Amino acid sequence: MALDQAIVEFDKVLRTLFAPARSVRPIPGAELPDVSLTDAERRHAAALMRVNHCGEICAQALYQGQAMTSNDEQVRRELEQASAEETEHLAWTELRIAELGGRKSLLNPFWYAGSLAMGVVVGKFGDRWNLGFLAETERQVEAHLKSHLDSLPDGDHKSRAIVAQMKEDEVHHAEMAVGLGAHELPPPARVVMKLMSRVMTGLSYRL
Repeated sequence: MALDQAIVEFDKVLRTLFAPARSVRPIPGAELPDVSLTDAERRHAAALMRVNHCGEICAQALYQGQAMTSNDEQVRRELEQASAEETEHLAWTELRIAELGGRKSLLNPFWYAGSLAMGVVVGKFGDRWNLGFLAETERQVEAHLKSHLDSLPDGDHKSRAIVAQMKEDEVHHAEMAVGLGAHELPPPARVVMKLMSRVMTGLSYRL
């Protein structure tokens, strides 16, 4: 049984990193026309969407690690549902990166491994701290996506539609975690998480 579960989890890793992601919901902004962007605007938008794609890679790994260590069946179900929505975010950002002529981050396997390990470690502290970490992660991602809405080229309505829907989903995920009994993380933990996020976003923007 343990071997079967290990195979399932490893398959999740391979599909997240190397298989094209799929979306059940319509892609936000798909009906909007492409507008002319300067080369600099296109590179900047592609880099921002690459950062967002990396964030979704991390989210997949984090949810996987937390679900693996959760002792509560309801929590596991909610984590799996949130993970499915994050998979849609992967599909949306992946498509937009390609449309903008960009590429995904070369560091995705590294981000996945680190986030999976973090999810497993946090899960060992119990479901309430597990959910607290999730809620804080989603709050920080929401703020990060808001900054991208401020930074994306004004005419890039397709990217903006994707980021706006992602931001709405992250708010829902944070509320879900709080509703399930998430503990509030202490300030030092939140600061460390912000610092780690800055490292990830800075490197992913370039690589």
